[in-house]
Amino acid sequence: MNNNSYDMNNHLKFIIPSLLGVFLFMTPVGTDDGMTIPIAVLAGWVQELLANQLSAIMMVIIIITAVMTIVARFLGMEAFSKTPFFQQLFHVNIFWTITRVLAAIFAIMVYFRLGPEAIHGPATGQLLLGDLLHVLFAVFLFAGLFLPLLMNYGLLDLFGTLMTKIMRPLFKLPGRGSIDSLASWIGDGTIGVLLTSKQYEEGYYTKREASVIGTTFSVVSITFTLVVISEVGLMHMFIPFYLTVIAAGFVAALIMPRIPPLSTKANTYITEAEGGIEEEIPEGYNTFTFGYKKALDRSRKETSVTKFFKEGGQNILDMWMGVAPIVMAFGLIALIIAEFTPVFTWLGLPFIPLLELMQVPYAEAASETILIGFADMFLPAIIGSSIEAEITRFIIAALSVTQLIYMSEVGGLLLGSKVPVSFKDLFIIFLLRTLITLPIITLIAHMLF
Repeated sequence: MNNNSYDMNNHLKFIIPSLLGVFLFMTPVGTDDGMTIPIAVLAGWVQELLANQLSAIMMVIIIITAVMTIVARFLGMEAFSKTPFFQQLFHVNIFWTITRVLAAIFAIMVYFRLGPEAIHGPATGQLLLGDLLHVLFAVFLFAGLFLPLLMNYGLLDLFGTLMTKIMRPLFKLPGRGSIDSLASWIGDGTIGVLLTSKQYEEGYYTKREASVIGTTFSVVSITFTLVVISEVGLMHMFIPFYLTVIAAGFVAALIMPRIPPLSTKANTYITEAEGGIEEEIPEGYNTFTFGYKKALDRSRKETSVTKFFKEGGQNILDMWMGVAPIVMAFGLIALIIAEFTPVFTWLGLPFIPLLELMQVPYAEAASETILIGFADMFLPAIIGSSIEAEITRFIIAALSVTQLIYMSEVGGLLLGSKVPVSFKDLFIIFLLRTLITLPIITLIAHMLF
């Protein structure tokens, strides 16, 4: 590789932030409760430090989000036009505006114990505002802040190039699809969807490729999986949990592009005039050296510490204000339905024989969590957190992560994007992913417990 144009600073600017990011997000560390990752240790420390204030803090964050969203709606697109980040954060459609306002009303009712107990009871509102949202606050604080270490200093570019020869034969996708997947995994499923949609619009992906990547590779972020495993009280099993998710997700990724509805999508680009992308490695390079060059080129663009912290701060606000109101609104409604109606019991009935066949303890209780994940990924963990058997809680948590399609975020974003998938497509994909991954997760869980 020709290194003449790169000095030692260029190499260090790629290597040091990337290694630090890998350490914080992916390196197992031992604690009194078992193995976890450094980000989770920091999050746990903040939760202990602010234990008595976090419910109030999250209520205030949800209220501010609702107020600013209403302001943006009344002022129109001109609102926050000087700050595109806040314009994008607060200028949402009428459905999400109503969701955020409802979340603010719920948060106030729960915090001050107003209205019926069904809203602010220990198994509904208090569980959300006094438990799950505490975890969200702490995990998002550190994950959001340090996310640029993995995103902006070349690690994605290196992995994207290295994955080219794997993605095409295994998943029938271009190598750059791995970048969308890595961005989702490290950052957020929405990042993967946005990347996929943008590249589809620019003619880099066919309709089939965009649909496959958007629904199969916009994986749940490592941040969200931390929250899910914490909610079911199994943080000490994070490493085997995440390896289980990767194994089940990998099998689903092999199968899903080869069966309908994804296999039937047209292999044409958004307009006939646009073509594909060149994946050839230039002469004089091999896969690694070309990927490394791209990584160095990417890291060279990062010249400001201020920009790093600004982007980290934006990630935090995006996660707090984008996710917390959705969890409060959807989560509370679903918990009330689950606690006071038989709706999810009915929906789960067909799965009871399957779970019993696979010898899952508390099969009836577990069955109620299986389809609720289509509404929001957190809900199965919230509802299943009270089940006594650890193996069942492990299966519920892992399944909710591998199902991928949930309407409160990734599903809603896919429908609002240019990626050519319908609501019917998404529900079928959700069901198929459930049927593919459930036996794999259960098998691994029986080996672990």
